[in-house]
Amino acid sequence: MSDIEPPEHGPTVSGNAASAGAGYRVLARKYRPKDFSDLMVGQEPMVRTLTNAFETGRIAQAYMLTGVRGVGKTTTARILARALNYKTAEIDKPTIDLRIPGEHCQAIMEGRHVDVIEMDAASHTGIDDIREIIEQVRYRPVSARYKVYIIDEVHMLSTQAFNGLLKTLEEPPEHVKFIFATTEIRKVPITVLSRCQRFDLRRISAADLVGLFSTILGKEGIPCEQEALSMIARAAEGSARDGLSLLDQAIAHGGGSVQVETVRGMLGLADRARIVDLFAHVVNGDVTAALSEFTAQYEAGANPVVVLTDLADFTHLVTRFKYIPDAAEDPSLSEVERLRGAEFAGTVAVTTLSRLWQMLLKGIPEAENSSRPAGATEMVLIRLTHAAHLPSPEDAARRVAELLNGGGDAASPAPPSDNGNGGARASLAPQANVMARGLDQPPGARMTSGGPSAMLAAVPSSALSPAQAQPMAMGRTEERPASREATALQPKVPITSLSDIAELCTKHRDPKLKALLRGFVRLVKVDPGRLEINLPADAPKSIVSDLQRRLEEWTDIRWMVILSREAGSQTLAEVESHAREARLTDARADPDVAAILSQFPGARITDVRIRVTEEAGDLDEAPAPAAVETAEGDILPGDDIEF
Repeated sequence: MSDIEPPEHGPTVSGNAASAGAGYRVLARKYRPKDFSDLMVGQEPMVRTLTNAFETGRIAQAYMLTGVRGVGKTTTARILARALNYKTAEIDKPTIDLRIPGEHCQAIMEGRHVDVIEMDAASHTGIDDIREIIEQVRYRPVSARYKVYIIDEVHMLSTQAFNGLLKTLEEPPEHVKFIFATTEIRKVPITVLSRCQRFDLRRISAADLVGLFSTILGKEGIPCEQEALSMIARAAEGSARDGLSLLDQAIAHGGGSVQVETVRGMLGLADRARIVDLFAHVVNGDVTAALSEFTAQYEAGANPVVVLTDLADFTHLVTRFKYIPDAAEDPSLSEVERLRGAEFAGTVAVTTLSRLWQMLLKGIPEAENSSRPAGATEMVLIRLTHAAHLPSPEDAARRVAELLNGGGDAASPAPPSDNGNGGARASLAPQANVMARGLDQPPGARMTSGGPSAMLAAVPSSALSPAQAQPMAMGRTEERPASREATALQPKVPITSLSDIAELCTKHRDPKLKALLRGFVRLVKVDPGRLEINLPADAPKSIVSDLQRRLEEWTDIRWMVILSREAGSQTLAEVESHAREARLTDARADPDVAAILSQFPGARITDVRIRVTEEAGDLDEAPAPAAVETAEGDILPGDDIEF
């Protein structure tokens, strides 16, 4: 970062004298960058690109500067216009070396040069304003090398204005350059962006802002505290102009000096050390201490919303320390934040930090929009401290799995786990009552409870003896091997194949499901209560849910219908088709049928039917007659055929 140049005209005015002078210029204007060396504060990539372009003569006809407010878009546009029109007694060409002021530099930087036209698109949005520019570009500049049009907030132009500018922007005269600036790059049409070289001006880091403030205050002769500058840099959020405006305000608020207490009072901030104390109370789950600490900060003048925001910032800082230890070298951090932040990073679990972060993100808007911000903030803190005692999702899932698998007594405490709360431990067992569907409830019914619940496969009451059913109804998870065998799922109707399911569809008059079953479903595996199937890509998505619902209704047990990646068996329609083809092949090989086909040219076999006879209660299959189709009609088995 280079030193800030003194003002181009007039002596440097001290802080005390400036406050009384009528010609005082705010710091944001007084120390506005005047050349590319000043822009090196946070904008090194853009400066490097422009430097190389000017040295090689690859100067574009239009530039698009984008970034948040206060990062230097308009200032960069003026410096760029100054570089394009730079001229001295020794140098008469575009250059980025602007250390010696040229003929046009002073007028351009003050916005009064006749050939550098600045236009605010927010107040000149129509096609008429653009038409005026189009008519003027044909004329050469009066005194400068290039006629430069700087259009600020270009995204405010109307659609007609953008369309009218396109042709001129793509092929402008050689003596015309365009420089656009915007904070809403997404609102600029892509047709305009494609005709410009785009530069994204980055947010200025807090460390660079602190260095900039220190340099300016040193030139102004104003005493300051480094922590106060860090507060202003954080409040500026990457904007140099916002930071310098706050610095001006802090100088006036502090009577000619920048002190921590005056800046904290001006910004409505809480002491960073007290924010760290509040964070410690929250992660330890001490509700009383957390509320007392917040009340003390609130009575000292801290804004409740700012307290929550600072708490979220410190939560983020601790999380960064866990993965980026070098982040502690940031000069904008206080000593308390460095030391205690690193300490919390080693003790607080990531799951706890993530939970606090998510809850703060939801709690901050609540406090902002509430008519009672202090009360809303206290409620957020209560939720945060209560959540500190909760187990992590991984611990809760593991404990529920142990309970369901009979891996431990439900009344025994959970094994200790490091949740990062300074030794605080949470036990799921006293609160986890595993709720299963009642034995006398219909399939698909759900039970609601205030505690955690697990979905267990239902067991029909007929499959259990009263002695076995009682412990399960009480929610006990202990089982003996013998009881496990006794509690095997026994459906009311045995199902071992797709044909069994098709018969149930016929019995219960569900032709739609039967048709889908026959045409799409391939069986992979079937067990009582569990059906694994494979479906083609073009199968309706509702087959799985329909099968599960119907099977539960027809068999009185709970079913799991699972889609498998295994190929599975043939569909019922494919099985029937293959069986029919086999019967036709056998019929063609029959000597009698072959003789008929030879006597009737053009005849073919259309169907083969199996004759079934019933004798003494037994069913015997007779040979399979064939139906032969001729030009004169069908010849069916039993008909008299003359050869």
